[in-house]
Amino acid sequence: MPQIDATDRRILAALQKNARMTNADLSEAVNLSPSACHRRVQRLEDEGLIAGYVALLDARRLGRPTTVFVEITLQSQADELLDAFERAVGRVPEILECHLMAGTADYLLKVTAEDTEDFARIHRQHLTRLPGVAQMHSSFALRTVRQTTALPV
Repeated sequence: MPQIDATDRRILAALQKNARMTNADLSEAVNLSPSACHRRVQRLEDEGLIAGYVALLDARRLGRPTTVFVEITLQSQADELLDAFERAVGRVPEILECHLMAGTADYLLKVTAEDTEDFARIHRQHLTRLPGVAQMHSSFALRTVRQTTALPV
């Protein structure tokens, strides 16, 4: 793991709050000269600590307020089946996250949908056709209490 100091942590925290801030604003926020700040950000990018920059969209305003967590158990843990499952998951745009799990389920998916009817379509057209699925359990989120993309630094 790359070594980071307190200044790097301040840069990472600031960029997680607002990745669109200018280098001048960032350098002021972390008390560095603009050139030193730019070099540090470049190093953090080069070392992979900053993996990319994105716009976070409001699912509700985009008509996709329903979040469903789907636990999937596969027929086996064979590498070929795991690979096929993971490739297939990557082709379903409504699946926002897919995690290989330890515990009762093999995978946990986070799915976005317009409503329950839309989830039924996603389930029928995509989830039931994923390779090797033996069992599926879906849980609908009633309310999001906390959601962040910011990692503690």
